[in-house]
Amino acid sequence: MKAMILAAGKGERLRPLTLHTPKPLVRAGGQPLIEYHVRALAAAGFEELVINHAWLGQQIEDYLGDGARFGVRIAYSPEGEPLETGGGILHALPLLGEAPFLVVNGDVWTDYDFAALRRPLSGLAHLVLVDNPPHHPQGDFRLQAGQVRDAEAGSPALTYSGLALLDPALFVGCQPGAFKLAPLLRRAMADGLVSGEHFAGRWIDVGTHERLAEVERLLAETR
Repeated sequence: MKAMILAAGKGERLRPLTLHTPKPLVRAGGQPLIEYHVRALAAAGFEELVINHAWLGQQIEDYLGDGARFGVRIAYSPEGEPLETGGGILHALPLLGEAPFLVVNGDVWTDYDFAALRRPLSGLAHLVLVDNPPHHPQGDFRLQAGQVRDAEAGSPALTYSGLALLDPALFVGCQPGAFKLAPLLRRAMADGLVSGEHFAGRWIDVGTHERLAEVERLLAETR
């Protein structure tokens, strides 16, 4: 199974750190955020990674190289203009192949065991959901008996972690260009083709300086 790290975000809320450094290379605990994913994926048995990039993306290629020093093989999917989550994955499908693949946002930090997603996929997607963080209290989706549904007013919801197992068939009929992943997931949810799980471990969407500091604190506690 291959894995894709989404690394094309510009990270405007992390300025000035991201003025001259791509967001995935911002450091926490002395190590670039994306390196935590690469090492964790390698430890989980993933050998082939695909990484997309846009803003200052060559720096990511220069830092990670072909992946040999991490025990993986890395292929890159450069984007002239950011294609958002859905468009970026569609653009990278020729590198990912025809089998289901893991995808993880490059700007999250987590101790989720990626090996848990090396498993058969019964529908079109399997999502890892987490408790709603303070900056996203309304959540995204509902989890009912292992199936993910769209959120409804008044019903408890969870937040999509940016970590999923996807079937390339999810993108059938999509046209090249920038588009979001969420509408494709919601369409598949309506057909009962999206399973999910609730992860209660450590997870942070590193979108601001405050959340980056939280990752630093957690890493310091671990050490």
